Parts: sequence; structure tokens; C-alpha cells
Amino acid sequence: MTFNQDNTQDTPQNITWINNLRLIAMFAVVILHTASPLLFYHKGNSMKDWLVADIYNALVRFAVPVFVMITGALLLHRDYELGDFLKKRLSRLILPFLFWSTVYILYRCYNEEFVFTDDIWANTKLILLQFQTGAYYHLWYVYLLIGLYLFIPILGKFVRHASEKELLYFLCIWFLTVLISKPYLSSFDTAIDLHNFTGYIGYLILGYYLTYKNFHIRGLVYIAAATFLVTALIIIAGTHYLLLKNHEISTFFYEPISPFIILLSASAFLTAKHTVVRLSPALNKIAQNAGKFTLGIYFSHALILTLFDLTDINYTIFNPIFSIPVIALSCFLLSWLLVYIMSKIPFIKHLVG
Repeated sequence: MTFNQDNTQDTPQNITWINNLRLIAMFAVVILHTASPLLFYHKGNSMKDWLVADIYNALVRFAVPVFVMITGALLLHRDYELGDFLKKRLSRLILPFLFWSTVYILYRCYNEEFVFTDDIWANTKLILLQFQTGAYYHLWYVYLLIGLYLFIPILGKFVRHASEKELLYFLCIWFLTVLISKPYLSSFDTAIDLHNFTGYIGYLILGYYLTYKNFHIRGLVYIAAATFLVTALIIIAGTHYLLLKNHEISTFFYEPISPFIILLSASAFLTAKHTVVRLSPALNKIAQNAGKFTLGIYFSHALILTLFDLTDINYTIFNPIFSIPVIALSCFLLSWLLVYIMSKIPFIKHLVG
């Protein structure tokens, strides 16, 4: 096994697999948000239907961590001038974020989710609070991404000058910190302050490391795929067990920064990296086009799902085994179409994402 840092000033080799993985992760997010209402409304549905949602949720929980890993793979390997990096990255994120936040705030106003009074300043603070904390359930990821962008210029200097041993040192302590922070190993927790090794920063470095690590392990793709499936089964069974035990849904096995999701995400990442997918030129062109709009699809998909739900297009239309992926695919395609059309309109094309 070797670690190749010689070409880290260049784009990662075979960028196609990263683009494909980003599309898969985006579709996984849509499946997650399509299945979640069934998952959390377990008392109003049969256990058989709930298990379908549990399975879908477990299989796609890698999505956001993999997004962060891709960010690490694409951004940590390059040297940046601080001002240029922040201007380029944040401007491309902030404007679409403000636009879509406004869209969701207007929708929630139309839906009468806010209680306004005659006090103009109080109403203004209520609206500003939405921008501060998140106007809709999926926008938390944007706040996370902004925080990571602020740290990437600093983190990148460490990563580019670190040896493989030092990168593994960080990743090992990060994983250990995540491990002992969980209740089942809390007895091993100490007063040592390890909070600097927690959070999504570990996913940034993990994505960078797995991208440039040259593994020479026979059948690695099968090992990674098997690890993914076994981990997903543990998440499915564990969540089901906690539901039966506590009579309420628990997100313990779904937590994005946990040993289970780290293994799920790393194995998904390696499976994608070492799987050769040969698309026809036409399909490859379509995939590349969709890849350019993943952020816009992320911003808009929650609105499409909400409109679906208002017209009773949800997991209840037929068997959830089929309705969840069908609705998710329809939402994905409509979101893509929406942002594609918006990208052709001069006044708003920079607001798409």
C-alpha cells in the first residue's frame, strides 16, 4: 500500500468516479428525505412498512458524510490564496443559500407556519431568525459546509505537508474519540479534552486520504461492498431493536458522526473508487451535466417533495418498497429540470447553486 502525494496539486485522477459518487449521494439524500416521514411516523403504519423505511434509511445514510469526503478530496490537495478561496467558495454558496432560504421562508409564510403580530420589528426578527438557524429542514448542511470552507485553507496546509503516518494518527484519534463518546463505551471516556478531533473535519481528511491512498489489496472492491452491506444490516437491526425496546424511534444508529456511519461512508467511498463504470458517451454527458447541478438539486429537492406531499404524492400511494424510490427518482429529475431551466435565465442563473 502506498500513499501518493506527488500529484496532489492536480485534480484527483479519474474524476469521473467522484462525479458519479456525488450523483449517487445526491439521490441518496432524496431517498432519505422521501423515506423519513414513514420512518418517524411508525405508530401510524404497519411494522412491515416501517421496516422498508428503516432499510432505505440505513442504506443511504452515507450521503452527507460522502459529500464532505468528496469536498476533502477535491479541495484539500490544492494550495490557495486565502482571500481568493473564501471569495470564490463562499460567494458560490452564499448567494444560492440566501435565494433558496428566501423561497422556503416565503413558502412557510404562505403556509401560515409563522405567527405575525402588529410589531414590525418582532416580525422582522422572526424572519431573520430563519436565516440564522435554517429556513427549512435540509439547509443545515449549508451551515455545516460554510464552517468547513472557513477551515479548509488552514486544514489543507496540514494535510499537504503531513506524512501518511500523521494523517493516520489524526484519523485514528478521530475515530477513537467518536467511539468513546457513545453511551456504550462512555465508561472509557476521560477528562482529556479531545473535542478538536471530533466533527465533520474527520470526514474531510478521510476523503482526502482514501482518494490518494493506493491500495494493493486483491478484491478490495468486494471487501468494501461487503463491509457496506454488513454495516447497513447492523444499522437496520439496531434501529429495529431500539424501536421494539423503547417503543419510539431512536436515531442512535443513524447519527452521522458515529462508528457505524463512518464505516458505512468509507466503504461506500472505496466501493465507488474501485468500481469501473463504463457509460456510453451520451449517458456520460448527461451524468456530467447533472453533476454540475448537485448543489441546486440539494437546495430545491425539499420544495419538490413538499409539493408532492401537498398533492398526496408520498409513500402511501402504493407499496413503500416501490413508492419510495419512484417518488425519490421523480423528485430528483424534477429538481434537476428546475435548476437546469433556472440556469438558463440570465437574472437568476447565479442563484441556482
